[in-house]
Amino acid sequence: MNKAEQKPFIISKGKVMHAFELVKANRGAAGVDKQSLSDFELNLKDNLYKIWNRLSSGCYFPPPVKAVAIPKKTGGERILGIPTVSDRIAQMVVKLEFEPQVETHLLSDSYGYRPNKSALDAVGITRKRCWQYDWVLEFDIKGLFDNIPHDLLLKAVCKHTDSPWVKLYIERWLTAPMLMQNGELVDRKQGTPQRGVISPVLANLFLHYAFDK
Repeated sequence: MNKAEQKPFIISKGKVMHAFELVKANRGAAGVDKQSLSDFELNLKDNLYKIWNRLSSGCYFPPPVKAVAIPKKTGGERILGIPTVSDRIAQMVVKLEFEPQVETHLLSDSYGYRPNKSALDAVGITRKRCWQYDWVLEFDIKGLFDNIPHDLLLKAVCKHTDSPWVKLYIERWLTAPMLMQNGELVDRKQGTPQRGVISPVLANLFLHYAFDK
């Protein structure tokens, strides 16, 4: 029996490599460890092995996310949570496993943060339908990513996967602390970081049950 077969969770090294390629294509800033994508690639083989080994062993614990404030068009600030490069790759591994199980249940008219869908698609269907209706309903969800209740979200996650490692790591990401710009480490009891790789599919899943169902 080889080492991979002895791991509690079966996660292929190929999936970890694919996750890295997707994260690299999306670029993004460094997290709390200040390691850039270029820095990560300097020791790519070992870095990817560490991620695979920890994920498949059940001992991967996400580091804090880096809080970055950006101005909002309507005034005030929005706090983004920037994971480290390694953590983005780990999140991508879980997303590759989990997202296909969720996608088939989402409505066709849901366009936000969806694979093979875009804002232009939403504009296109809106333009088509504006000739059929005399009214438009517009609303915004205030602080969605900051306020999603973890208990309800995890119930939805469990409804769509039987994978113990997917459930384990999603729960750990939800509760990973946030390192504020003043150096304060803040525990998170609700919400999911807006720049987290796994966050968009989790937000869509929550909205599916909060609104569509």
